[in-house]
Amino acid sequence: MLERIKGYLRIREDAASDASVQLERDGFAVVRGVLSQAEVAELAADIDRVFDEDVADDRAQRPIGGNDMFRYEMLNRSAACQRAVAHPDILSVIEPLLGEDCHVIANTAWRNPPHSEKEHNGQHWHIDAGPHVPLPEGVTWPADIPHPVFAVGTHIYLKRCRIEDGPTGVIPGSHLSGVFPPPDRLLDDDLTYEGQGVVPLLTEPGDVGFFVSDLWHRRMPTQPGDQGRFFLQVHYGRRDIAQRIRTTAQVNQLSDEAIARAKSSREQTVIGMHRPFFYDG
Repeated sequence: MLERIKGYLRIREDAASDASVQLERDGFAVVRGVLSQAEVAELAADIDRVFDEDVADDRAQRPIGGNDMFRYEMLNRSAACQRAVAHPDILSVIEPLLGEDCHVIANTAWRNPPHSEKEHNGQHWHIDAGPHVPLPEGVTWPADIPHPVFAVGTHIYLKRCRIEDGPTGVIPGSHLSGVFPPPDRLLDDDLTYEGQGVVPLLTEPGDVGFFVSDLWHRRMPTQPGDQGRFFLQVHYGRRDIAQRIRTTAQVNQLSDEAIARAKSSREQTVIGMHRPFFYDG
């Protein structure tokens, strides 16, 4: 656990919440009833408004129709979303791990439609960038040293998410592996890490799920009766991690002349012009 003193990070001396402890230890946590039902209704209605008013953003280059399920930079589009990302019960969980000056690095609304007629196979196992501390094969993270956390994803649930709906599945402890999920098992429901299998995050409206960005996770396959998913996703990062709310093509610190001079892909990335990747879409 961390705290920032006079601009520097040090080991936190004050006790943290049970959710913070679980998030550090297992890589995930769920806090029940963070938002009241009135807050859920307000937030859901305003996100629906954004879906109705704004066209889909194709920054993630998904298959045709795939972008319809997402709307980005939600705190810019909705006052209700901006209030939600600063909810004190959310910040109290992540600040001991990221520092009291952590900030939103990405903010995307998800409105996955039902797949009752044709089941959805789910996403593949992945991590959200990183691993931030890569480890060579055969090396495990020392049990007596807390693993650093650089980014945390949160799902603010606006609709019940059951096993039939293809919930997010997480593998406890996998954020300590220092590697990404095995490429030959990306859709394997029986994937494990150190004997730990998948845990589905089954939630009610107003609950908030947290997961460390290095944790192995995926959307699980849907089942008959799938009713879709609806949540506001917020990624928080340490102060020294750049925001991805807008792409670098939209927001950067470069002159038009500098951008024009960068011809090769590496010349572009070295000055900060990156193609959208994790957190960007």
